[in-house]
Amino acid sequence: MDINVLRGVMTAVLIVIFIGLFFWAFSKKRKADFDEAASLPFVGDDEDPRIVFKEVNSKGDQS
Repeated sequence: MDINVLRGVMTAVLIVIFIGLFFWAFSKKRKADFDEAASLPFVGDDEDPRIVFKEVNSKGDQS
């Protein structure tokens, strides 16, 4: 096995991993997790992030 074959195989493997991560990150199952993470900057130290997430979403739906 030549080093160039190994490099080609590793490139192909990394491309497959990248495409898999892309589809995993943008799948509809992950949307709720990302929406909750997006509301974290609005959370105070003593507040529950899930409550703030619901408040931010309810305000966004009204407009």
